[in-house]
Amino acid sequence: MKKHLLFAGALSALMTVGAGSAFAQNVAIVNGKAVPKARVDALALQLSRSGRPVTPEMQGQIREEVIAREVFMQEAEKLGLSSTDDFKTQIELARQAILIRELFADYQKKNPVTDADLKGEYDKFVAANGGKEYKARHILVEKEDEAKAIVASLKKGGKFEDIAKKQSKDPGSGANGGDLDWANPSSYVPEFAEAMAKLNKGQLTDTPVKTQFGYHVIRVDDIRTAKLPPFEELKPQITQQMQQQKLGAFQQGLRDKAKVE
Repeated sequence: MKKHLLFAGALSALMTVGAGSAFAQNVAIVNGKAVPKARVDALALQLSRSGRPVTPEMQGQIREEVIAREVFMQEAEKLGLSSTDDFKTQIELARQAILIRELFADYQKKNPVTDADLKGEYDKFVAANGGKEYKARHILVEKEDEAKAIVASLKKGGKFEDIAKKQSKDPGSGANGGDLDWANPSSYVPEFAEAMAKLNKGQLTDTPVKTQFGYHVIRVDDIRTAKLPPFEELKPQITQQMQQQKLGAFQQGLRDKAKVE
């Protein structure tokens, strides 16, 4: 009898330990169904990935959210909503989206943008935007005769800003007296950039400059050495841009290789 009692006590203790272990793996039991702690961890990770820091105070809120979802899911299951065609379609679309997201994340993890890649792209940026910057004004008109008349008027003492406000067809700069602010020549179409780069500070084009937009009268107000932001300042922006470019090339490569009938 004594041995039997000892055995029963040991069995009870083991069951208690087992129940405690099972409870540690679950956050609640809803209508007899266990809600695993893994759901809380997964939701917390999802929030963290979206940029929301998960504080200790939020853990209780996340637990309540997981429990509420279980209650609602059980009710939906009871009503047979998980068997509808609409539900199955939405599940398939969600599965596709998640799987594709994982594919892209896996590619980016295995094909990171290196510091050498970033530095090379920055050097290209410097080469394209370095050198001189020009603070210029222009007056844009449709006909060459109009532009020539404006040049003649300016040489007789006409005020550039006033003429630009009255006659320029450029909606961006016309209202500001033709002011284009500081810019590198590469910011403009080739014909405009070439003509502007030939001017000295305070100089006006003698003849109108023809581009795809019409005829321009250009004046350079000032010239300076380009002030470019340092590599470290642009690094995050370049990184994002290059990651998108690599991912885009990967996507296009898969699309090109696919046999679509």
